[in-house]
Amino acid sequence: MPGSAGPGSHFREAFLAPALALYVGLMVYPTFFAIRQGFYKTSGFGGEEIWVGWGNYVRIWSDPIFWQSLWNTLTILVFGGIAVFGFAFLFSVLLNSGIWGKKHFRAIIFLPNAVAVIALSTFWSFFFVPRFGILPNALDAMADAGIPLFGLENVVWTAPGMVFFSMMVGLIWIATGFYTILILAGVDKIPADMFDAARIEGASEWQTFRQITLPMISDVVLITFVLWCINAIRAFEFPYAFGGPNIDTSLYTNSIYLYIMGFGQRDPIFALGYASAMGVVMLFLTIAIVVFLRVVGRAERIEF
Repeated sequence: MPGSAGPGSHFREAFLAPALALYVGLMVYPTFFAIRQGFYKTSGFGGEEIWVGWGNYVRIWSDPIFWQSLWNTLTILVFGGIAVFGFAFLFSVLLNSGIWGKKHFRAIIFLPNAVAVIALSTFWSFFFVPRFGILPNALDAMADAGIPLFGLENVVWTAPGMVFFSMMVGLIWIATGFYTILILAGVDKIPADMFDAARIEGASEWQTFRQITLPMISDVVLITFVLWCINAIRAFEFPYAFGGPNIDTSLYTNSIYLYIMGFGQRDPIFALGYASAMGVVMLFLTIAIVVFLRVVGRAERIEF
């Protein structure tokens, strides 16, 4: 009868129950607990909890290190995102143009994502290290050969003014392969005869990408944008590993600063209330950006 629940619905509810319990226990409850902790001054390890109300958020507002870490996070989000998706779209066009060895090039581009982050950060640190690094030695050799480098051979890539740029180049190198694969997965679903018809009509690769590929994968692109925003805002592993045990504040992202304030580095800090408040700020920043992307990216779905 209409409105009555059949026996199959009970089975579905039973199968969903463990996943729902895990989601509530590992995602929903910690979120509300962190929001609560943000109103207290607490170590988070069983010590006394002191109600401070909005005190932690007022402290965030006047904390220059937080604003520097937020600027670094937004730099990764915006400028890193432009570079990542610029390369991802470029590689998608090239790999979808009938190039020989498409699968091999796809594997090479994705390879950094199959390597442990600590190994990638170690390699990237060695790439830039003065005297022994790959890049400084290559630039010195080019300068000795008389190739004009406009002073690049004298740049110390790990200096405080350059270390964030060096780290972000590595982050872009790692992320590009992942988002290229996501975009290519959407491109592969487009019927091949549409590309064949475009080539017969004399369309260039750019025209084909702009008028056929991009509209057809708009939903995939929106998902990749959302994923990038979430991953950029919570960027932690690679910048932290690249900076080493005594990471400089010029490499701080919001996630790194949250971790350091919550747990410390060589010396414990255990300001879990303040760290929770920063986590809440990051949560609402993420929600705001994702909602903005969903509103801006709202378009008629193209079926084929």
